[in-house]
Amino acid sequence: MSTAIALSVDEQFDILSRGAVEIVPRDALRAKLKKSLQTGVPLQIKLGLDPTAPDIHLGNAVVLRKIRQFQDLGHEVTVIIGDFTAAIGDPTDRAATRKQLSQDEVALNAKTYTDQYHKILNSDKTKVVFNGSWLGKLNLYDIANLLAKTTVARLLERDDFAQRYAKGIPIHTHELLYPICQGYDSVVLNSDVELGGTEQRFNILMGRQLQQDHGVEDPQVGLFMPLLVGLDGVDKMSKSKGNAIGIDEPPLSMFEKLMRISDEMMPQYFELCTDVPMNEVALLCDQSSTSPMEAKKTLATEVITIYHGANAASVAREEWERRHSRREIPTDIPTITVSVEHLNEGKAKLTSLVQLSGIAATGGEAKRLIQQGGVAIDGEKIVDPSAIVDITTGVVISSGRRKFVRLSIQV
Repeated sequence: MSTAIALSVDEQFDILSRGAVEIVPRDALRAKLKKSLQTGVPLQIKLGLDPTAPDIHLGNAVVLRKIRQFQDLGHEVTVIIGDFTAAIGDPTDRAATRKQLSQDEVALNAKTYTDQYHKILNSDKTKVVFNGSWLGKLNLYDIANLLAKTTVARLLERDDFAQRYAKGIPIHTHELLYPICQGYDSVVLNSDVELGGTEQRFNILMGRQLQQDHGVEDPQVGLFMPLLVGLDGVDKMSKSKGNAIGIDEPPLSMFEKLMRISDEMMPQYFELCTDVPMNEVALLCDQSSTSPMEAKKTLATEVITIYHGANAASVAREEWERRHSRREIPTDIPTITVSVEHLNEGKAKLTSLVQLSGIAATGGEAKRLIQQGGVAIDGEKIVDPSAIVDITTGVVISSGRRKFVRLSIQV
């Protein structure tokens, strides 16, 4: 038994429950930790990844970081690359049928995923398997037996299926197989705990149900992590929505994006994206003791240290401060909502934004002000009147030392 796993049940539970939205059943996790401690047998932890996108961002990393905590406590982790289930297409949060990936696409994305998640997980202690190795061998008789373990009514309890059915949007038969196949993975692995985001709740609890149907007396516990809000402060972090921070992005790019999040988002980012103790997080997010700007710098530094190292984080911070002339943007500045009709995929010409913000009365005045070096975006001067600005992540436009306006998109 490792030294780490010798931590008490309460100590382990406190670490593992940090940031978790729900643990189902909660008492069962405590019982499993207690049994593991008494017997010296580590828990079997399962994480399923469908390689449907080639890059990992901070939102994806939330669950991976929790998996790493299980590893550090001495438990054994199996990552399932869902090559078979990705070919089906996860219907979760989909208003229509997801495009099925080719085997070549799955293989390419899986390799990128594997390279990137090793930045978070302990690669020497991570077992990687592909569910096609057992799902692909099931014959029609096996599949019929598996389908007999649940009902159409049970599958239609899923919010996305129920909504599509109510609206008359097609639900293809192969989509119904997805949660059953993912659940069967838990039967094959005999997992004790499965992790996922809240959107995976149905799929993970299906695994618990199928284990019970296959005679497992102590079925898996579902541990659910929240969905990290993206840089727009509205939707979950997603590459497709343009509100994500990739863990492979250059340090300075990560720093700049993290400095744009709202003050209200900081506690969640600290809790889910860093290892800063929660009592320290409370102090950092208390504006009476720490300025929001300094708190964000600490957040960005902590996050970048995890993925690029302390030196890279320090260099990125120094460069960001240099570019922004070490002048902090005031927190009590007005916010102007920009209508989507003025934008093209969250972007607009700088001259238009200067005018919309009220800093300049006309387009001509805005152009002259920009050319004279009188306009800055997030503290960085821009002298090109034809510049295009991305405000999907929220930006502060300023002129001189007194005029500051925060721009946000109309939702």
